Amino acid sequence: QVQLVESGGGLVQAGGSLRLSCVSSGRAFSGYAMGWFRQAPGKEREFVAAIIWSGTRTRYADSVKGRFSISRDNDKNTVALQMNSLRVEATAVYYCAGGDHQYSLEDADFNSWGQGTQVTVSS
Repeated sequence: QVQLVESGGGLVQAGGSLRLSCVSSGRAFSGYAMGWFRQAPGKEREFVAAIIWSGTRTRYADSVKGRFSISRDNDKNTVALQMNSLRVEATAVYYCAGGDHQYSLEDADFNSWGQGTQVTVSS
């Protein structure tokens, strides 16, 4: 059973930056894709970014392309989300997600979840 623990959320002004981190345990980290999703109040959880097991391919939601960057360190079992030029609409709970496969970055192939970390962007 994989365990995922996020950190790094907080309050930031619009235009600022935050870096989220997630530590994974319970399975071979390098064998799976990893991702980040978010859920804003009153909305469905949505995809943000994902990265394959080797870190050589990534996928981003259109709304964050060019501003967010996902990375992973297979030696430390961690995945990070660097968020720059944050907008008020980025306010949400951000969830670390474990993939079911090495290469698939499809939303439906992420079924392991952390508890989430709150990100609040003020205007």
